Amino acid sequence: MKKHNSNFQHARLAKEFRTIRAMIKIYCQAHHTSLSDLELCRECLKLRNYAQQRLQNCPFQQNKPTCGNCIIHCYKKEMREQIKTVMKYSGPRMVYRHPIMAFRHLLDGRRKPEKVQKNQ
Repeated sequence: MKKHNSNFQHARLAKEFRTIRAMIKIYCQAHHTSLSDLELCRECLKLRNYAQQRLQNCPFQQNKPTCGNCIIHCYKKEMREQIKTVMKYSGPRMVYRHPIMAFRHLLDGRRKPEKVQKNQ
């Protein structure tokens, strides 16, 4: 399994991205036609890249809560609706496909968001 940690400053964000990437893959394989099991359709690839960009710019960084518990909603409305659809479908299936990742995500969901200090 490739970890793709090189794009993130903190392991916490890399872990969050791996979870989102797995959820998008589960959704795409069930709902869209892709070239192979390793590839995503164009729409899901766009969503995955958008999620990666949002995580890289997250003001919480290593203290990031799960997006559902975040006090800042940084996704555009259209993308937020897409990711909610993906998570609603993939969330329950994560328990069977990626049980450890799903368990960690549930634990992370209990993390309380911290206040963000604005840069001057």
